[in-house]
Amino acid sequence: MIRLSEMREKEVINIRDGSKVGLIYDFELDLDKGVATAIVILGSGKVLGLFGKNSDLIIPWHDIVRIGTDAILVDIDPEEK
Repeated sequence: MIRLSEMREKEVINIRDGSKVGLIYDFELDLDKGVATAIVILGSGKVLGLFGKNSDLIIPWHDIVRIGTDAILVDIDPEEK
């Protein structure tokens, strides 16, 4: 089992092109079911999540391939980033 707070410290890597997507900024949760439904990567151009475009990347939980000790591997279309 892994805690959400531990996941925020891991780099998110896209397996399609090997690129670094970023670090997890937040999570989307389904409170009725008690499960995480997506991870949120802070969009570029934002300062402390306050200033800049609202271009956060939301990655659905089903696109997470593996949660490792150092990184989280996701399978997303590079064009969607």
